[in-house]
Amino acid sequence: MRLGTSGRENSFVEFGLPGTPGTDEFWAAAGTPVSLPADGGGWVTLFLWRGSPAVLGFESWSEPVPLRRWGDTDCWYAEVRMPARLRVTYQFLVDDAAHADPFNPVGAGGDRSIAATPDAPAQPHWPAVGATDVLPLPRTRIRWSSERLGGRRTVRVHPVGGGGPVVLLLDGDDWLYLHPAMTAFDAAHAGGEMPAVTLVFLPATDREAEFACRPELWEAIRDELLPLVAESGVPADPDRLVVAGQSLGGLSAVYAALEFPDLVSRIACQSGSFWWTPGAADLPDPLGGPVGGTLAARLRKRPDLSGLRVAFDVGEHETAMLPHCELTETLAERGGATVRASRSASGHDRAGWRQALLRDVAWALG
Repeated sequence: MRLGTSGRENSFVEFGLPGTPGTDEFWAAAGTPVSLPADGGGWVTLFLWRGSPAVLGFESWSEPVPLRRWGDTDCWYAEVRMPARLRVTYQFLVDDAAHADPFNPVGAGGDRSIAATPDAPAQPHWPAVGATDVLPLPRTRIRWSSERLGGRRTVRVHPVGGGGPVVLLLDGDDWLYLHPAMTAFDAAHAGGEMPAVTLVFLPATDREAEFACRPELWEAIRDELLPLVAESGVPADPDRLVVAGQSLGGLSAVYAALEFPDLVSRIACQSGSFWWTPGAADLPDPLGGPVGGTLAARLRKRPDLSGLRVAFDVGEHETAMLPHCELTETLAERGGATVRASRSASGHDRAGWRQALLRDVAWALG
């Protein structure tokens, strides 16, 4: 790893950036992040920021990294050691504001960007979206006023390839406004990698309450939301429902398969929060409790899961999550479920789960 480079006229030449840092020539050619092989394996990745002091913030993978200033110029930079196979969301933190990387065309919403090491697997079907781009939205909107959950929310519905089995995307607003799932599913279908489906983007209003191991959400989905989808005019088959959830959403999806097997029998789960027990989120180390948490205790009772088809995925860099996820995978398979387990090149990060979402929804449908 290269550090302490301020003694060179321009240490960024080896990253492919000509000119003296801070000059117009330099900024005209700036395009980052850029990675080089690091001594001992992995990568050194260069990040650039122009203007005021800033801190580089990563989503779940690393502690924040303060940027260094190049001399007395407006060039601030960080050379960050990254492991092999990593895709990560990041942003620049300036005072109380967060900013996307102006030198990176791959964004996730207006204030975040995505970096990937050169050996991270490609994510076909997911277009590069800049920080100022506005993602397309499904035309069909359902105004859902839930008696069981309280409040009102807007649920978007999109037919892929004319529509088909319902794919319920938990944390639906993230897949609408941060990551272009509608476009990606359409592209996967056009490429022959996704059957015709109907996407239902379900936003969460209180994730910890709604995605905890409680029945209210799934009663409301069964009795209120799915009938509204059926009445929306969009072709949809709720009898072949796939639930796709990440983190707490993944926990909730597997909980639903245990408690509502007639409703949920196909799941695409990325980095499920299987450490969860009541009150664990308030502990100094939420992941330090019983391995597999509440769901593992339920799975040890050996319920009949022979009708369940579930794809598990977790980031290979989520060291603390892996034991919880591995135990849940094992117990689900022992219960008779058809299980697929994989690892994404990421930490606990939606940017790393994107390709698994497409692949595992298609697999869940058989």
